Amino acid sequence: MTETQHDLGKLGIWTMALDAHPAAAVRAAAGELDELGYGALWYGEAFGRDAISQGALLLDATKRIVVASGIANMYVRHPMAMAAAERSLGEQHPGRFVLGLGGHRVPGPPLSLGGYRIPFSGKPVSGVRDYLDELDEVPLSGVAAVRPRRVLAALGPKMLDLAAERTWGAHTYFVPVSHTEMARQRMGAEAYLAVEQGVVLETDADRVREVQRAHIGPYMLAPHQLNNLRRLGFGDGDFADGGSDRLLDAVIAGGDLDVIAQRVRDHFDAGADHVCLQVMTATPGELPLREWRELAALVTAL
Repeated sequence: MTETQHDLGKLGIWTMALDAHPAAAVRAAAGELDELGYGALWYGEAFGRDAISQGALLLDATKRIVVASGIANMYVRHPMAMAAAERSLGEQHPGRFVLGLGGHRVPGPPLSLGGYRIPFSGKPVSGVRDYLDELDEVPLSGVAAVRPRRVLAALGPKMLDLAAERTWGAHTYFVPVSHTEMARQRMGAEAYLAVEQGVVLETDADRVREVQRAHIGPYMLAPHQLNNLRRLGFGDGDFADGGSDRLLDAVIAGGDLDVIAQRVRDHFDAGADHVCLQVMTATPGELPLREWRELAALVTAL
């Protein structure tokens, strides 16, 4: 790659809320996040917009901010289609798109909606390695054909190793600070580490707990998330009854700007290059514009 790579900065935004809103509202929100000074806008993919077309929508609506998929599911896209898509966005918006890849899942309850199951591979590390091999084998052609930067969704040691070996780095999700420290030690100093951090911008402790518990529920059914937490010292007692206070506070920071700023600093001290904040509220799916505006004060403070 020879094009200029835009810096993700220290602080970004991670959101799944865009899928619930029309394109015009998404464009306006992305444009405001760009103006607020965030370095990157990360977005998820499940049963909403396709990750590539969503990326195009966000890139077209912004001028400076880096747009990153967090993550694009490789198991719903043939490597040839993924290679063509990433190169198209890389050519149209040089240095502003980061392709976050993932979709692996260990055996367990499938992610589904209305009975429809998302395809997953049963061999996490080897499946991702094979996919990366196939992705790189697709010939480069066309005008200004370049590959954007790639990161892998990674939690366990072997996937972190693969991220450091084969891509720009890792995008970690639903992790405490102790995982960031482990990931940095595992990947070495050169690999990029972008950490998602859930936040509840609320000073009422009871409301914070309500939002934390509402959000954490689905992750208590995800074997790969539970296995990751077990490696970090959490156990069955932490996973029962909606999550222990210790677990809730470790993965979702709740409080005022100072509390959230300290959590972000803790990730930096542990080795993160970039932290993307996922705002959680009592009304999931809304665009948390007020919180995004308040949190923007941390862009310069950090």
